[in-house]
Amino acid sequence: MGDLFLVRHGETAWSRSGRHTGSTDVPLTEHGREEARRLVPLIRSHRIGAAFVSPLQRARETAEVIGLHEVRVDADLREWDYGGYEGVTTVEIQRERPGWFLFTDGVVPGPPERPGETPEQVGERADRMLAKVDAALANTEGCVVLVAHGHFLRVLTARRLGLPASAGALFQLATGTLCRLGTEHGRPVIAGWNVRPGS
Repeated sequence: MGDLFLVRHGETAWSRSGRHTGSTDVPLTEHGREEARRLVPLIRSHRIGAAFVSPLQRARETAEVIGLHEVRVDADLREWDYGGYEGVTTVEIQRERPGWFLFTDGVVPGPPERPGETPEQVGERADRMLAKVDAALANTEGCVVLVAHGHFLRVLTARRLGLPASAGALFQLATGTLCRLGTEHGRPVIAGWNVRPGS
């Protein structure tokens, strides 16, 4: 079977300022588009069997810039639902909740359209997505590419490695980077992380 490639979308104004960006549909900055363009040689050097993308425009635009044209939009790839913390920075949250940490403490509820998710709920979505990845890997030649969001992809990585969702905290993930999850002796491993051309 091929490898699983994870692409975090390029920079947005909110990611640059550290604001939690779940369902708010912000576009890439020009720097974010440039980050995506730099990934093109890395993507083109692999045979892509299937590609999935989050429905949010920052991910869809990244997929388009890196040359993924036959992609399946999948709502399971959306970012963590930050509930009442949507648009708020960690520093601002910690003024009210000292020591708060997303991966263990989760979020406070938001409005009905943005109720928030626990780490375990994000992990359940990641597990569903990984089942789709495994089906795609079994039915195609080449690798599978997911274009999505930082916190979600960190949780997905933890789940791929057999760790709890909260272990996503261990995998810092920059905008506009490529990560590769492969296998060694039949077991999942990280084969590359936060890769950019020249890094």
